[in-house]
Amino acid sequence: MTTLIQTSPLDNVGIVANPQGLEKGTIISDQITLSEYIPMGHKVALTDLTEGEAVIRYGHTIGYADKRIQKGAWVNERNIRLPEPPTLDAISYTQKPIQVIEKLEGYTFKGYRNSDGSVGTKNVLGITTSVQCVAGITDFICQKIRRELLPLYPNVDEVVAFNHSYGCGIAIDAPAAIIPIRTIQHIAQNPNFGGEIMIVGLGCEKLRPERLLPNGRDAAESSITYLQDEAFEGFGDMVAGIMQTAERHLQKLNQRQRTTCPASELVVGMQCGGSDAFSGLTGNPVSGFAADLIVRAGGTVFFSEVTEVRDAIHLLVPRAADETVAQALKDEMAWYDAYLQQGRADRSANTTPGNKGGGLSTIVEKALGSVVKSGTSPIVDMVAPGEKVRKRGLNFVATPASDFVCGTLQLAAGMNLHVFITGRGTPYGLNMVPVIKVSSNTKLSQRWHDLIDFDAGPVAFGHKTIEEMGWELFHLMLDVASGTRQVATDKLGLYNDLVLFNPGPLT
Repeated sequence: MTTLIQTSPLDNVGIVANPQGLEKGTIISDQITLSEYIPMGHKVALTDLTEGEAVIRYGHTIGYADKRIQKGAWVNERNIRLPEPPTLDAISYTQKPIQVIEKLEGYTFKGYRNSDGSVGTKNVLGITTSVQCVAGITDFICQKIRRELLPLYPNVDEVVAFNHSYGCGIAIDAPAAIIPIRTIQHIAQNPNFGGEIMIVGLGCEKLRPERLLPNGRDAAESSITYLQDEAFEGFGDMVAGIMQTAERHLQKLNQRQRTTCPASELVVGMQCGGSDAFSGLTGNPVSGFAADLIVRAGGTVFFSEVTEVRDAIHLLVPRAADETVAQALKDEMAWYDAYLQQGRADRSANTTPGNKGGGLSTIVEKALGSVVKSGTSPIVDMVAPGEKVRKRGLNFVATPASDFVCGTLQLAAGMNLHVFITGRGTPYGLNMVPVIKVSSNTKLSQRWHDLIDFDAGPVAFGHKTIEEMGWELFHLMLDVASGTRQVATDKLGLYNDLVLFNPGPLT
């Protein structure tokens, strides 16, 4: 069966849904015959387009025809050009009446409740570092702990080290330096660590380990190890000292028990990577529906990736809960515009060869599909890079679009569960929180049957609705948060390194 998806009655392009694409000569209707082979996810011109005419998908202009495009031809990045982004000053905001959201009650999960009121979905011993120089020893220590200590503490899921390339050789007091510093600070406070964080430093670095302590924590009460401490006689002493500290923390973490917690304690980070043309049709809308359910249950959801919302910011500002949030959204877009300009780049650099191979021709098309994962709830706050989330509900957590940097900043914001939507496929995973991998198309889900946790592809063919699959994903989130379902990346032990966003200068 030939399937072409038109996302809006205003669209003048359709998306090929057939897994093998459509061959030249395929008759779409009495008026449209394909003039060339068009792959799955790619666009077909539904009308004749003149040079300079708008190409419309999702009811919005995603580009302009660079030349005449005949009806039935393939529309892609080679024959359309990028429109200008929305002008920030021209985006107005009108305060709307407070939206009454129907509450969703009675949904729970089994989580680890912490003394500060936060709730974890994993029980993890965290080791953070103040400088990259110590990464070799923290990797060594983690392997030794897994081998020798974790079997003795069955309630502890994992030991993880947050190694990074920061800490020295930097302008520590430059204005932008606060972003990586507060990111490291706040990751140490992630609820999955239960407050039992260890800090390993060298001793001569610019970023002092004491600066990474949670507010109000005294250095004398905390587990800070300096490798240059003269009490250590060689590598063996360093290892023995850190292992003793680790065992003290493991004893406390092993006492943590899962208890019944309301769904309002979930803090869910939404992210997409390796996106394709189906991401905005299936995976992102399904995730957006589930995000609305979390918000209705009193929980917290955030979406991110500045360059992947920049071209849809005119759709997000009207959803701001108040004028302050609306202005903060625009200010963050302006800051990032300037950041890219300083690097002699613009938002068009975002779209990858894989995105284009999956049918996303421009960053505008990508952005319009990306923001759908935020659902429809009001945006209650804008959280700057490296900051912690302050309000329950839907938040925009500002991050670059890089998967690893975005995930790192979402961890710092306090997420305890991650939903990652992909169309092209990626083995991306984090060892600090469970990562639910959602595929936008069934072709990927079947091919990567042991890497994908949830297939949103049935939406494309009308086999299931966005609402039906949104509820399914919501229930899966509760199961994963409870530890009763294990995600693929945890089964396989596939984890990415965390990457700091450092817009500050190196010295």
